[in-house]
Amino acid sequence: MKRLLLVALLVVQSASALDRQPNADYRARRQALAGKITGGVVLLFALDEVEGPNDIYGYRPDNNFFYLTGWAEPGAAVLIAPAVQTDNTSSGRPYTEILFLPARNPSQEQWTGPKLGPENPDASRITGFDHVESIDNLRSDLVRLLNLQTKAVYTDIPAGEQPSLSTEPLAWLKRANAFPVSVAFQDVRPPLTLLRTFKDAGELERIRKATDASIAAHLAAMHAVKPGANEREISALMQYEWGKRGCERPAYAPIVGAGFNSTVLHYSDDSQSIAAGDLVVIDAAGEYSLYASDITRTLPASGKFTPRQREIYAIVLGAQEAAIAAFQSGKSTLRREGPNSLYQVAYDYINSHGKDLYGGSLGKYFIHGLSHYVGLNVHDDGDYQVPVGPGMVFTIEPGIYIPEESLGVRIEDMFYVDAGGKLVNLTASLPHTADEVERTMAGN
Repeated sequence: MKRLLLVALLVVQSASALDRQPNADYRARRQALAGKITGGVVLLFALDEVEGPNDIYGYRPDNNFFYLTGWAEPGAAVLIAPAVQTDNTSSGRPYTEILFLPARNPSQEQWTGPKLGPENPDASRITGFDHVESIDNLRSDLVRLLNLQTKAVYTDIPAGEQPSLSTEPLAWLKRANAFPVSVAFQDVRPPLTLLRTFKDAGELERIRKATDASIAAHLAAMHAVKPGANEREISALMQYEWGKRGCERPAYAPIVGAGFNSTVLHYSDDSQSIAAGDLVVIDAAGEYSLYASDITRTLPASGKFTPRQREIYAIVLGAQEAAIAAFQSGKSTLRREGPNSLYQVAYDYINSHGKDLYGGSLGKYFIHGLSHYVGLNVHDDGDYQVPVGPGMVFTIEPGIYIPEESLGVRIEDMFYVDAGGKLVNLTASLPHTADEVERTMAGN
């Protein structure tokens, strides 16, 4: 009996290891998605547990699956069936949601830890689902719901049958003749992407925690960057700093690029020594309870910017400030083109300030986009066709990269739009100006 109680306690602890939002938040998302589905059911599968060289940080659930369920254990599936009206007065089927869990495997759990099984009497309370069943029942439940006037299955198989988490499970269901009617498969990503464009209060709180931990890591880097230090040393220090503040892993491969490496956008070797006179671009942030942050700062290795470095830094900062000043909630866009494009504002600023060594404009050295959404992914799903408004979280990150001068500068900050339409800088406490950076590096 004591062993059973211990296993049950470990399962609950494992299920809540992440800083999950209340179960009601995930249910609200499932209901919102159900409201966007016409004549079908939603069926999504979780990743299976994988062990190997790519599993260095442990199991991480699929973003869409976690967004809808808050469930972070492998091998599960979720089935969501919106209510169906048969006439003006009666409902042919009430809203139905079922979380399917795999049977427990005691032998596997010796290696990967206790898991919640469908037979657990507390499964519904722990997961927040009205119905928790064995994944062995998936076929029969799907058949039952498809028989109730449903003709479509919304899943994460995009057009062209590209591989996805659901490709193999649905292929198995097809082979098993599970579908009693002619079923059309629809891509669930468009309605899910629209929902994920707007963050709720719980998501924003977790993004803020990831950002605060990452700010602390950048401050530590500002005190550690100096000639003779190694790029990897700085990266390791930052991962330690955000790790001790609750982040499970980096939100993306950290970039610490000195000298010429500062001009390489996705430089990831982090293997060179930092030399006197180098600029060091540090693009690194942690992930807290699966939510990412994304921050970049550019530091002078010797603690002082040269006149040329300071000139380019000021232009990049000016471009960011111009985009911030131009922001209008419900009107500005994150697209590259258009009259309300924040990118165009930043590009025009860079292209009209400063010159390269040959007297040319600097716009051609701004070679990436200005903004992207941030959430469960560092480049999060989101609708870039809609104007930016309340609930959106995104970066503003202009940059100039001049390889022939071994001079790269990027300044990247995290923003969200509050309920009143105000643009809020989540990274405002991190030094921005050249003077602020130099003072911080000097310990002031």
